[in-house]
Amino acid sequence: MQVFTLVLNRTEHLEHLLQEFHKNGIGGATVLDSKGMARILHSEDEMPVFYGLRSIMAPERRSSKTIFVVLPDEKVEAARKIVNAVTGGLDHPDSGIMFAVPITFVEGLEKKK
Repeated sequence: MQVFTLVLNRTEHLEHLLQEFHKNGIGGATVLDSKGMARILHSEDEMPVFYGLRSIMAPERRSSKTIFVVLPDEKVEAARKIVNAVTGGLDHPDSGIMFAVPITFVEGLEKKK
């Protein structure tokens, strides 16, 4: 098992991404609002004119979405392919980052009936 994490800066892709996860049997994701260090350090207080212009020109980019999902090892590659297909790849500036980390145990995934 692995925890697959995606920080999605291009939030316009979120709904399509989650739909594709669902179509491919990937469920149980948690989606959080997040903000990167650079956005915090270059906040409205430090550069009000530029921040204001940026928020008008690209309001959807003021925050990111961080998606966590616990996956069996064999589903991680499918998740990577879906992310790259939906976003056009994360090798573009300010698009996001994804990674997976092995986990040693999981509780709460399967509920008693």
